[in-house]
Amino acid sequence: MLIRITHLLFLFYLILIGCSSSVNRTAPPLKSQLSDPIITIAQLKEQLSQWYGTPYRYGGLASSGVDCSGFVYRTFSDRFAIQLPRTTIAQTTYGTRINIKDLMPGDLVFFKTGSGENGLHVGIYDTDNTFIHASTSKGVIRSSLNNIYWRKVFWQARRI
Repeated sequence: MLIRITHLLFLFYLILIGCSSSVNRTAPPLKSQLSDPIITIAQLKEQLSQWYGTPYRYGGLASSGVDCSGFVYRTFSDRFAIQLPRTTIAQTTYGTRINIKDLMPGDLVFFKTGSGENGLHVGIYDTDNTFIHASTSKGVIRSSLNNIYWRKVFWQARRI
């Protein structure tokens, strides 16, 4: 009887071990759609050209009106086939945080323009210390990170 219980326990142990895995089965990372800066710059330029002056509309996603996170969402979806989260707060945790000195075209730039979730703003780094975004007062435009206002409220940058 004791031998039978020992055999059953041993069999149970083998089944448990057989169900576990020590092999990492995650897929290798895909080559980023943003890995070629020349293509990224061209895509951002085209997106800005198409959307330039589109009025700001909170919650908007269309050429009739778009908010900052909506513009970022649409740009990454339309130009790079990348699905980002829809809201600025969710976008702040997507990708890898980077130093402002390491910005490359396509990186997200975030600003604290007020308090709480509604006090956040997001844009996409372009070239020459500029970024494209949906401004609440001017709609979709290109702005300079050298501008005293944007330098003052800059919060973080993230690479997708």
